[in-house]
Amino acid sequence: FAQKTNEDSSYYAEIPTTPLDYTPGAIVSRMIDGLGFRYYWATEGLTETDLSYKPSADARTLEQTLGHIYGLSRTILNSAKREPTDFTKEQPIMNDTEKRNVTLENFRLASTLFLNSDDISKHSIVFIRENGGSEFPFWNQINGPIEDAVWHAGQVVVLRRASGNPIHPKVNVFLGKLND
Repeated sequence: FAQKTNEDSSYYAEIPTTPLDYTPGAIVSRMIDGLGFRYYWATEGLTETDLSYKPSADARTLEQTLGHIYGLSRTILNSAKREPTDFTKEQPIMNDTEKRNVTLENFRLASTLFLNSDDISKHSIVFIRENGGSEFPFWNQINGPIEDAVWHAGQVVVLRRASGNPIHPKVNVFLGKLND
């Protein structure tokens, strides 16, 4: 995970500049930027030992948790784009570095789209599955995929610490940057 594969992969090394106005879209954008910053540092410098770590036999590995966060990032982005998340379509196979970069890019794009949204209520969550579809209002975006991804980013921090590789000691989530 330490290797960068594109120029945007370091976008969330620091939290972006705050929006000028306190609009609903700007607030959601900032929530996603906070998530992106946390995810960036939670996943920066992961090792194979970290990725295979799991606290118990029936728990997810850290790598599986990252796969779940990637899926949540797809749902967040699709809602921002006002498109369904279609579970009937096969997803590309990616290595861990690619998955990390795509997840970060999904957060960046969703943040930008929400920032520029005139009406976030139009950004419902739509799922398409083999047995049909479902739609949920934007409110579910907040307590669902966004907060679930924050929750799991925290789990990544705990799991990597437990496997012997804590996050960078100067990460400051309050300021959204590394301490000097």
